[in-house]
Amino acid sequence: MFVQSVSLIIPCYNEEESIPLFLETIRPIADREPYRFEFIFINDGSSDATPEVLRAEHAKDRRVKIINLSRNFGKEHAMAAGFHAASGDAVIPMDVDLQDPPELISSFLRRWEEGYDVVIGVRRKRTADTCFKRLSAGLFYRFFNHLCGKRLVPNAGDYRLMNRAALDALNSLPERVRFTKGLYAWTGFHQATVEYDRPSRAAGNTKWNAWKLWNFALDGFTSFSTLPLRIWSYLGFAVAVLGFLYAAFLIVRTLFWGVDVPGYASMMVVMLVLGGLILISLGVSGEYIGRIFEETKGRPLYIVRDTVGFEAHETAGRADAAR
Repeated sequence: MFVQSVSLIIPCYNEEESIPLFLETIRPIADREPYRFEFIFINDGSSDATPEVLRAEHAKDRRVKIINLSRNFGKEHAMAAGFHAASGDAVIPMDVDLQDPPELISSFLRRWEEGYDVVIGVRRKRTADTCFKRLSAGLFYRFFNHLCGKRLVPNAGDYRLMNRAALDALNSLPERVRFTKGLYAWTGFHQATVEYDRPSRAAGNTKWNAWKLWNFALDGFTSFSTLPLRIWSYLGFAVAVLGFLYAAFLIVRTLFWGVDVPGYASMMVVMLVLGGLILISLGVSGEYIGRIFEETKGRPLYIVRDTVGFEAHETAGRADAAR
């Protein structure tokens, strides 16, 4: 009898404390499901004992497979490495810190069995997150969907199930500057949602700070919308029209009432406002030019230093997919 398989995609960066706890929790859940599981850990250039801990876990459980990247490429690219390596009929990307509750996997699988291509985990409560993070996340989803056409499911992270068709579609997208949440939505497919309450981290510390979150949001906006560029086109046109109207007013006033002594304050206000607008517009244009630069270089998404638990033909296939 043919048994379908499920691949768990678990990026890791300095998670030596979380990995044993994660596997202790996930193994009983995987054992009671009628599927073959593989646990693909992507070591994203960790500087602690993460590689050693992963090798020890592989020695105890051959379902544990390891991809060691040559350096830290970031979570988005680490997940791409896992997606390319996955052999399962379905994949589930999830965090190793247990903030993505492993018991939700059973709910994902039941909805998949009902015929859904993608099953999305939606955070019902985020009490473990700070007030700032909850507020900024809400604003991000609102602005992103307003600018980019309501693509994202609010409060949905990477935790989801994708069948093989959805995964192959995702793997076919060649972007180097990756905003994976947007790529999930862009591919479409028949989707369902499962709500859950997001708990606190089981161990370790978060690797995301306000600066990284800001840059991540910026990648999302510039990857899926050209509206920021269009806004500056409209604003430039409006300022030009106001400038022409003011010039006409000055000409008429000079012809009928003579010339006033120019005011230093008004001149400085105009110069500063227009100079600020020009600099901001150049900055927005520069963000898009920078992303064009990254894409045209055509570098691989990641470089694999070595792997553990994969067959030789799987390693070769993954190397081809990363190009």
